[in-house]
Amino acid sequence: MCAQRRDEKRIKKMRASRTCGYGTQGQHRKGGQRGGRGKAGYDKHKWTQIMNENPKYFGKHGFKRPPHLQFKDNIINIGDINEKIPELLADNIATKEGKIINLNLDELGFDKVLGMGKLDYPVSIKAKSFSQKAIEKVINAGGQALKLED
Repeated sequence: MCAQRRDEKRIKKMRASRTCGYGTQGQHRKGGQRGGRGKAGYDKHKWTQIMNENPKYFGKHGFKRPPHLQFKDNIINIGDINEKIPELLADNIATKEGKIINLNLDELGFDKVLGMGKLDYPVSIKAKSFSQKAIEKVINAGGQALKLED
């Protein structure tokens, strides 16, 4: 006998019995049968369920910097410039005058140069701002760090 016919037979048998086999009145109605509606009980009787499905549901996770402390400049490191110099020369973005390579980072969309990495070429870099280490590394490589005015 299929399940649907079995259910039909059962409900016909239970007609006029007031509770249809679910005990005292009110049972098998509303949300109590399933332990509450929606996310009710996640921190009580449905705790193990939520810990299995999404353990990070409760609590604070991560950190978002306050807006006044967010770094808004587009930055580039000396090491990244060093890697890109051959490509920039090939694409005529950087120009070579004698031994010194001239590079304007404002045209590339960078605002600030930071000092991480090594610089192998004597480069004259124009940018809005430099870190102290970046200036030292550019000068030690035989180049110049020129600050652009806004």
